[in-house]
Amino acid sequence: MIREFENTTGDGAVQPAATADFRTESRLAGDRCPPERMDDHRSFADLLKNLRDETTTLVRQEVALAKTEMSEKAAKFGRNAGYMGVGGVLAHAGAIILLLGLSALLYAGLVEAGLSHMTSGWLAPLIVGAVVAIIGYALAQKAINAFKHETLVPEKTVKSLKENQQWLSNKATA
Repeated sequence: MIREFENTTGDGAVQPAATADFRTESRLAGDRCPPERMDDHRSFADLLKNLRDETTTLVRQEVALAKTEMSEKAAKFGRNAGYMGVGGVLAHAGAIILLLGLSALLYAGLVEAGLSHMTSGWLAPLIVGAVVAIIGYALAQKAINAFKHETLVPEKTVKSLKENQQWLSNKATA
């Protein structure tokens, strides 16, 4: 019976069992019943009750698996959102600092190269600002690309549900 594999907390929440893959092992073993069940002559009502109980436990375990998987995915998305935010803040702070320091340096270099003070006054910050904007764009693109490679679909749960559906179909036809 599946119930012997579940862990429950005091509040009734089902925790994923450490041996949660027992269904797969059973299916791989050819769906053979344990020896103590081979000569089991229970009534149809008892079998239906057991099926109901096992299905309820299975659904609870699948929900617990989905919650766990979604928590992991949310943490990963949160971390990438943090990278995106930090990248934006650093790009902004870097732009301010570089615009101040490098603009003054570039301004002096442009004046020394023969450009007028007027032209050097707007060209130096423009050049430095463009470089900082490119760096900020690269950091933001890194985070966007990380988001593109992640999905919110709980893939392990979907796979497990498909396996359980197949297992139940095989049990129902047996």
